[in-house]
Amino acid sequence: MNERSTLSKAASNIFGQPMFQVLSKIKEKERRGINVIHFEIGDPDFPSPPNVVEAGCRALHDGHTHYAASIGDHGLRDEICKANKWIRGFEPDIEQVMIAAGANPIIFYATACVADPGDEVIIPDPCFSTYISVMRFLGVNIVPIPLKEENQFRMDPEDIKKAITPKTKMMIINSPNNPTGSVMTRSELDEISRSARENGIYLYLDEIYRELIYTDTQMYSPSILDGCREYTIVADGFSKAYAMTGWRLGYAIAPIRLIEKMGLLLETIASCTPPFVQKAGIEALNNGHAHVNMMRSTYRKRRDLIVDGLNSIDGISCLRPDGAFYVFANIKGTGLSSKQFAEKALEECNVGLVAGTDFGDSCEGYVRLCYAQSEDKIIEGINRLKKKEWKK
Repeated sequence: MNERSTLSKAASNIFGQPMFQVLSKIKEKERRGINVIHFEIGDPDFPSPPNVVEAGCRALHDGHTHYAASIGDHGLRDEICKANKWIRGFEPDIEQVMIAAGANPIIFYATACVADPGDEVIIPDPCFSTYISVMRFLGVNIVPIPLKEENQFRMDPEDIKKAITPKTKMMIINSPNNPTGSVMTRSELDEISRSARENGIYLYLDEIYRELIYTDTQMYSPSILDGCREYTIVADGFSKAYAMTGWRLGYAIAPIRLIEKMGLLLETIASCTPPFVQKAGIEALNNGHAHVNMMRSTYRKRRDLIVDGLNSIDGISCLRPDGAFYVFANIKGTGLSSKQFAEKALEECNVGLVAGTDFGDSCEGYVRLCYAQSEDKIIEGINRLKKKEWKK
């Protein structure tokens, strides 16, 4: 190969999202007529709320099909400011809000604007795989904080304090967590927030699963401590709470100086978020609560169903998570590695799931399953796994 046609070093560090790669394998099996149970990807099986779909269609017919302001539609940003009062307890200035094509790219925009190559970012381990891919692409050093099963997979504030160095620029908290479903306590979140403030570090709060908490405890965001005016960054969106994954609609709330730069980066890469999608987002915020409540109630039942089912399989144990729509099952009793288990589940049981090691280096012996599927499919998936002799 001609030397000029080689790829960049940064390109070699991109590995994408493993769950989509598992999905591609499943789609190939399905093209051959094979029925596969989907536990691999976090995509709600519910349709988007009908009123939201109607609002999007109406916006298309009304001509909202051209460029919008790069930082986002003023109407949607204003509604997010108002909604944030009941979501997180404070109302940010509209200049603190940026709209993006989903919450996923916000990870890149924020990291690129706060960290230089060689700087450090603290992340949970296991974590959403995009964190790892983005950091490696940008040349930022990852400082993983292992999430321990004996601590219900919650981040330990003391572990974070020990990991902070003069090179630390940002720490990422994801609660409710993907892939474990863990939900951090208010005291833990406040302690981590204090550490960020005292050390002059940005605190990135990935709260995309904020609506999916199954305890009586209200969702708490430490962003209320500074109103996202000094050091806190909130990333949220419509994909999970409103079953709008395909709409690609997310938002960030952050200090104005940071939002301005993130907005310019978005403008450079994506120009803007489709305006008709943003109109649908306004409808979701104002009139989507009943749909959200229905889905949350259903997910709680599905969680219990899949946890009980997994715990009935020899060699597998599974905690009952408090949030999101994932379980992080311990498969150490099978004697198989995470990759071996995931491959056998797909090839021999036609059940798609993701190896724990795709979410972090400390996750050998675990697999992630998403229960955003019907009860019938969960039962069928568990039965397929149950029929196999997993122990070596």
